[in-house]
This record gives sequence, structure tokens and C-alpha cells, in this order.
Amino acid sequence: MAAEQNFKNHGRLDPATHFVIFPLFVLNFIFAIYTTIRHWPEHPHLHLWWIVISIALTVFVIRTRAQDLKLQDRVIRLEERLRLAALLPAADLAHVGELTCQQLIALRFASDAEIPALVHKTLTQGLEPKAIKESITNWRADYHRV
Repeated sequence: MAAEQNFKNHGRLDPATHFVIFPLFVLNFIFAIYTTIRHWPEHPHLHLWWIVISIALTVFVIRTRAQDLKLQDRVIRLEERLRLAALLPAADLAHVGELTCQQLIALRFASDAEIPALVHKTLTQGLEPKAIKESITNWRADYHRV
């Protein structure tokens, strides 16, 4: 079983994406440039087309990953707003709209018991996401991050 999640180890890399897909697409792009330079007189249009397609595929992979993360952030924001609606006193609940998306995402790691005080502190002191995560004493793990 993996170690219990906390501030120091909550970041996650997806091995298939970060160590296989991204490097292969970048290598494909580099190889396309190398082959074009090395074999320019032979089929120049084909080699240039290979570079264009390599760029398009690399951008596609990067944008797909970015859109996955953006969608996940929207779901986390919705989930946390629902959670805060059930846990916060009315005075702080009225100001939940002032929290940024990144603050809400950071607050997801706080336990139900400490969330009211941490939200109040975030609203009054304008804590950054890193400071929010560092302030959490009872970490609520999120093992489903994309």
C-alpha cells in the first residue's frame, strides 16, 4: 500500500502520460526535424509535412492533458462548494464566492473538522493555495487526481 498522503507527497505524475506519451511525441518532433535536415533533397514536401503533423500532435497531447486537468478542477470546485455549504456557518458561507478556484482546490485536503476555521482564515488573510495546504493538520487524501 502507498504511503499515507500528505502535503509533501500529494503531487502525482501519471507514468504513461509523463514518461511515455509526452517523450515519444517530443522525440517524434525532433526526429522529424533531424530527418528533414538530413534528407532535404529527397521528398522535401513530405518531410515538411511530417514536421507540421508532429507539431500538431504534440500540441494536441499537451492541450488534451490541460483540458483534463481543467475539467477536474471544475468538478473539485463544485464538490467543495457543496461540502462547504454543509459545513460552514452562515457568515462564512456568504463569502464562499470570494474564494478562488485554486483556493477551493487546496481546501479539498482539509478534514471536515478543520474546514470552517481554515476557510475563515483563508477569507480573512487571503491565504495562497500552498499556505492553505501547509496549514492543514488532518490531511484528507485525494487519490483520484488525474
